[in-house]
Amino acid sequence: MAKKRSGGGLTGTQQAAKFLGVSVLAGAVLAGIALPAAGALGLAAKGTVEGFDEIPANLKTPPLSQRTTILDNKGGTIAQVYSRDRTVVPLADISPYMQKAIVAIEDGRFYEHGAIDLKGVLRAMNKNATSGGVAQGASTLTQQYVKNVFVEEAGDDPDKVAEATQQTIGRKVKELKYAIQVEEELGKKKILENYLNITFFGQQAYGIEAAAKRYFSKSAKDLTLDESAMLAGIVQSPSRYDPVNDAQEAKKRRNTVLQRMADVKDISQAEADKAKEVPIKLSVSKPKNGCITAVDGAGFFCDYVREVFLSDPVFGKTKEERAKLWNQGGLTVQTTLDPQSQKATQASIKEHVYQKDSVATAVTLVQPGSGKILAMGQSKPYGFGDNETQINFSVNRQMGGSNFGFPVGSTFKPFLAAAAIEGGKPPTQQYPSPYEMDYPASVQTCSGKPWVNDPKNPAHLENENESESGPYALRDAMAKSVNTYFVQMLGDIGMCPVSQMTDRLNVRQGNGDKLPMLPSALTLGSTGISPLTMASAYAAFANRGTYCSPIAIESIKKPDGSSVPVPKTSCSQAMSQTTADSINTLLRGVIDSGTGAEAGLKDRDNAGKTGTTDARKNAWFVGYTSNLSAAVWVGSPSQRVEMNNITIGGQFQEQVYGGQVPGPIWRDAMTGALQGQDSPPFVRVDIPDGGQKASDPVAGTAGTNNDKSKNKGKHKPKPGGGDNKPPNRGGQPPFPGISFPPGVIGGGGGGWPQ
Repeated sequence: MAKKRSGGGLTGTQQAAKFLGVSVLAGAVLAGIALPAAGALGLAAKGTVEGFDEIPANLKTPPLSQRTTILDNKGGTIAQVYSRDRTVVPLADISPYMQKAIVAIEDGRFYEHGAIDLKGVLRAMNKNATSGGVAQGASTLTQQYVKNVFVEEAGDDPDKVAEATQQTIGRKVKELKYAIQVEEELGKKKILENYLNITFFGQQAYGIEAAAKRYFSKSAKDLTLDESAMLAGIVQSPSRYDPVNDAQEAKKRRNTVLQRMADVKDISQAEADKAKEVPIKLSVSKPKNGCITAVDGAGFFCDYVREVFLSDPVFGKTKEERAKLWNQGGLTVQTTLDPQSQKATQASIKEHVYQKDSVATAVTLVQPGSGKILAMGQSKPYGFGDNETQINFSVNRQMGGSNFGFPVGSTFKPFLAAAAIEGGKPPTQQYPSPYEMDYPASVQTCSGKPWVNDPKNPAHLENENESESGPYALRDAMAKSVNTYFVQMLGDIGMCPVSQMTDRLNVRQGNGDKLPMLPSALTLGSTGISPLTMASAYAAFANRGTYCSPIAIESIKKPDGSSVPVPKTSCSQAMSQTTADSINTLLRGVIDSGTGAEAGLKDRDNAGKTGTTDARKNAWFVGYTSNLSAAVWVGSPSQRVEMNNITIGGQFQEQVYGGQVPGPIWRDAMTGALQGQDSPPFVRVDIPDGGQKASDPVAGTAGTNNDKSKNKGKHKPKPGGGDNKPPNRGGQPPFPGISFPPGVIGGGGGGWPQ
């Protein structure tokens, strides 16, 4: 009885018969003759030849997937990303030793036969029959190349990979036909070049250039004889002959290749013997793939670039098309990231908020007038370990951000003020602004149906201090961030103008929804918004009312040097220049002497606004010069930490304010980003003080809304009091705030305290 293979299946005789059937069939196809029934194979020659003829004539060779390199705006590398680590090189850039070694061990008669090596078929058939198994194959290098093309086309789909490598006569026949075509069209040198660039060498390295870099930290053109032989030996079984995990087995296989090279007269026996004595000497370069390897904390920006690519129709009509182009790689993506701004941003983050802190910070810098994102960083690094995350706190959920964004507090007030001024209210507008008050009985909405305050349980709010009691004009109210002033302003103009203004500034919630038609959302920033959204909206103030959508990509080149279309910024006038100039003048007061005094830049015109939300769970500073806008958020991603009696960045804070922790982060990031650059001054509007009461302290030095770190007024701030979600005398809030159940905002495997 004939022996079975150790794994079961066909006997040695049956394997030989099968192999013979395929081989003779191949010869028949080449000769164009008919055969009688193929014996044990049960195949009619006529049917087989017809099937052969029905195979499409042209082998579709997809472009080989390669590394994509992501660059900053100065051409420096941010990161390299790939589905397969491969760099395609011409044959001239591959060591002659490597070329000879792969031919010697995989197909010694490569230059002598056509697509099929009949002598090799007979030799393999005889060897397999006598050994009782399948000890030797007969695929030529050309056939192996064709099979690799099928595998490459299958990508990472396991079912398609299995189909491309299945051991069936049908696949072999298909492989044969395409091998004939390839031999006719490409020639031996090009086939060898393609094979060396497509084949897998283990350790995530595809193609000879990546393999040379991985194992020896050198280029393929510099490989020595012994190194070439080792790499050629890996191809048959990358796991078995892996020199990193089993140097002994790799050396045995290498010496087999060296001997084969001597046998076919590619090298002398003396050269082979000398090379066999050389120990395996590796200089392994670990794979550096993905945004986790990005420089200067730019991992989240890198990931944002990927999200843009996968979501923007400019890169393909469907998500599948875009993903295919991205995974194919080989692209050079020049981004808008400015290395000076990114370094300054990351340095400021590290100085003020530690990775291990129970709260985090996210910072985004945008260029007014162009929408270019110049920097993006956060204190919890991009990664999978403790105190790391893959959630980008700077962007919306659909771009890899948190589920909702973060409540922005009083940084929303400039949008309300802009809507009022645009609608005809003077920048000197006064309101009674009492220390505390109910929300208006009703406020108009865009639908015509007003929002109505519950008379039985009215929404109520108060200012930070009892000393904050009006009347106030807009300039003082903005500097002190007086809650009651802005609620009265909303009651006066209605919610629709504010909603229309935020729509023109593309201010949306972090989940992509429009802002709700609620007084708390359109006055005191109770809804979650991302730092990128806030920085881009404030950039419109700096740009004298013109809003430009944010962009991250400057240009993309394919491996052949051709360009790929990229998304362009879209700019539109969100408000008049006079309105923007008025807001700029008002927000200069916040930085000069108001709640943002700790954040101000001393060497150029700058403006900004602080924000602190209910129970001090979020603190913000958003500000700008004429040529740079930045948003800084500090808080707990899970919204569980109240920032009272807390240590952040090694500094104990009794109570955190927008001007106190986010403000200095903004100041230092902006100072570094703008070093060596001029910022043209704002166009200012003359806004009188508006009749500030003699009994009032100087704006910005008194106890203010909870956007101020030091309170010298009559009363200290109430612990946990915020300008985001005001108290409600009835005990139950009549309008929804933001509630974050556990796990809603992910930390991405951070494992850090909430």
